[in-house]
Amino acid sequence: MADHQQLVRSTALGGAILLGLGSIIGTGAFVSVGFGVELAGAWVVWAILIAAAVATFNGLSSAQLAAIHPVSGGTYEYGYEFLTRQLGFTAGWLFVLAKSASAATAALAVGYALQSWFAGPAWLAQVIAGFTLLVFTLLVLGGLRRSNRANAILVLLAIAALAIFIVSSAQLPMPVEQLAQAKPTWRDLFAAAALLFVAYTGYGRIATMGEEVQNPRHVIPRAIIATVLVVTALYAAIGWGVLHYVPLTTTADFVLATLMPRGIWQQLVAAGAVVAMCGVILNLILGVSRVVLAMARRNDLPVAWATLNAERTSAPAAVWVTFAVMLVIVLVGDLRTAWSFSAFTVLVYYSITNLAALRIPTEKRFVPRWVSILGLASCLGLAVFIELKILFSGLILIGLGLLWHAYRAASNRT
Repeated sequence: MADHQQLVRSTALGGAILLGLGSIIGTGAFVSVGFGVELAGAWVVWAILIAAAVATFNGLSSAQLAAIHPVSGGTYEYGYEFLTRQLGFTAGWLFVLAKSASAATAALAVGYALQSWFAGPAWLAQVIAGFTLLVFTLLVLGGLRRSNRANAILVLLAIAALAIFIVSSAQLPMPVEQLAQAKPTWRDLFAAAALLFVAYTGYGRIATMGEEVQNPRHVIPRAIIATVLVVTALYAAIGWGVLHYVPLTTTADFVLATLMPRGIWQQLVAAGAVVAMCGVILNLILGVSRVVLAMARRNDLPVAWATLNAERTSAPAAVWVTFAVMLVIVLVGDLRTAWSFSAFTVLVYYSITNLAALRIPTEKRFVPRWVSILGLASCLGLAVFIELKILFSGLILIGLGLLWHAYRAASNRT
């Protein structure tokens, strides 16, 4: 790939950490910790620590790969470089579809929240969701530096809202007797860990941005580790806060604010949830568009989608394609199983990541092989807790993707 076709390296360590935090602190912080408490009860902090350990193994494998192969595309590129083209394509295919669904889910969450506040008609939620996607698409088209500034503001506001929730929860008595009566099982613990692991995986966005990070061998590993540490501390505090509200029953539209009594603090946390979802949307448009860019460069998607702007700060065609896919999902609006589906795709994605990391020669490694072995084993272990219907639908989707890949390969040979 010629140098003029590469994106500019404009992101330092601080920006990379904020990218990771912005990709994580959203649905994970405001929603999935509540689901974890519902499953694991008083053991939720242990579930968070298990998820953090799995995230660390996978994050270090991603860092190892991104440092020696720093291009846009993440595990899609690593699969091609170190494994097979089929595994590489599978990683990219699942990443684009799953993360587009996640971004659409976050956009719809923003839409439903604002529609409720404005007491507008039901269709207004989808209009707001589509408009939200458009706003952040235009931000991404402005280049990563402008996106980083917006992301920093969103992350700080979201953390402030979570701090309000934690402090507000601390004012309540801990229901010790109810917690003692709850009897979570080991299966509940690991099922909660599987859900919470998905809530960590935004750090992978740092690896997908490898082409735009300064000094990637130094910055990427440190950014991933710092992100995991900050998020673990934050999740543990949120989990402790949620325990003050047991017995807990979550719903499809559950967010932390629904636990709190009505008032100014609840409104601030609800607003923080909207801000955090906006941060997720911004970072997912960035991450997905970079994988679309990488797939177009390899002709797995139309080559015209790999065109960069004159300043080489953005890939407009890939960004607009990403917006279109997300908008279609918003218009369909049926995303109830998105979180479980994300769990399946993420576990497959990081299994491929660890397999690729294990192929790196010893002389190029700075992460021990046992880290990638544990990452692979933990991904496969948590996959046991995925619902069978999600597992089967995911496998069918992989099969359809591979059929498309074979068709593109055959067309390229003729």
